[in-house]
Amino acid sequence: MASRPQKDQETALDMVKKGGTLLLLDVPQFTLVGIDTQVYSVGPNFKGIKMLPPGPHFVYYCSSNKDGNEFSPTLSFFIITYPSEVVVRKWYPQEERFVNVTEDEEEWFSEAVRRMEFDLQLGPYPLDHYAEWKQLSNYLSESIISRIEPIGGGITISQESALFGREPKTEMEKRLLEQLKSIKSSQPAAEKNEKRGCYYTTIPKNFKQSNITGEELTALNLDKSKLLDNVLMGSFGGEEGLILGELQFAFIAFMMGQSLEGFVQWKDLVCLFFSCTEAPLLTRSQLFTKFIRAVFFQLKHGFHQDHAKGNNVDKGTSLFLDDHWFSKDVFLYRLCKEFFPLVLDAEVVDGDLLLWTRKLKQLLETTFGWSFGDGSMDFNFEEDDEFAPVVVCLNEAGGTHDGQAT
Repeated sequence: MASRPQKDQETALDMVKKGGTLLLLDVPQFTLVGIDTQVYSVGPNFKGIKMLPPGPHFVYYCSSNKDGNEFSPTLSFFIITYPSEVVVRKWYPQEERFVNVTEDEEEWFSEAVRRMEFDLQLGPYPLDHYAEWKQLSNYLSESIISRIEPIGGGITISQESALFGREPKTEMEKRLLEQLKSIKSSQPAAEKNEKRGCYYTTIPKNFKQSNITGEELTALNLDKSKLLDNVLMGSFGGEEGLILGELQFAFIAFMMGQSLEGFVQWKDLVCLFFSCTEAPLLTRSQLFTKFIRAVFFQLKHGFHQDHAKGNNVDKGTSLFLDDHWFSKDVFLYRLCKEFFPLVLDAEVVDGDLLLWTRKLKQLLETTFGWSFGDGSMDFNFEEDDEFAPVVVCLNEAGGTHDGQAT
């Protein structure tokens, strides 16, 4: 049996022959450029990255001042690479961003790459981190990316309005909204009116249906399993991989691309899943196993204390993952506090779901120092708390109205 180093060498040699290339032209020195899970500071000879494994990749970057100590907001885009394909982007200094080249230019540069003319100026893709990237993107596909990404493909906070027009419910959203307003206020007027952001699926907060009793409607909003089914069938054609792919798209856009819309969509999907009680145990155990596994790797990457090593740069790249995430007031704690006992204390439960729920619980306890105890509630819902259970109260006339549990 071949040793691991030999296998890694064989993989690297195979990528030299078959891997894709991302050619980035005229990038200013000190620009931060990231691909997938790794971030680099551009040197004077940098022209891109070679040996890209086939499949989806996420490119994100932010320009710096001449001293390399102040950075503009992050811009990002997805690419799909095929064996030996060359993807070409050129720096547009007037807007400090990458743009597509013409077809003739792309053909000329692609041939130059294949003739090895840029080889010494191309950094190798970090294959030792590829497995980590696959854990974050295994449900992503070209069709999912093309459906969600903005027109033109560029993701940037200057185009986003996900938090405008809605009252922030949590301290996290308040802080994100303040950051968004600060960044947008510094953008030129022409950029503030750019096209919209990503085309995410609308995730309803509550289940609504006529011709049912108040008790039935209350039950459907305490357990969001029916709502999850409606979203799956109505927006994803029943394809479970599509909703998981959108979950991964949103997290990657948020985590690496610093997208506020990505955060909001990721949060909405996480809230929907963790608010289900029947589906994980009875009707969609396999889906929930995949969901828990996906979230496990997202949080493992997002909060790994020393994931930036070597040539990686963390300047300005962890805008949102501050100490507030370790507070028990964050929405993730509240959701997991109820969900974990549901699975861990169930008399009958899928073995894989039980395994990954235990792994996620252990990760949160060791990373954040959270203690979930016996599952009993040790916090109070505040007024207008979006995580409070939605109940329907019957009035004297027999009608109904929506309210929240106290």
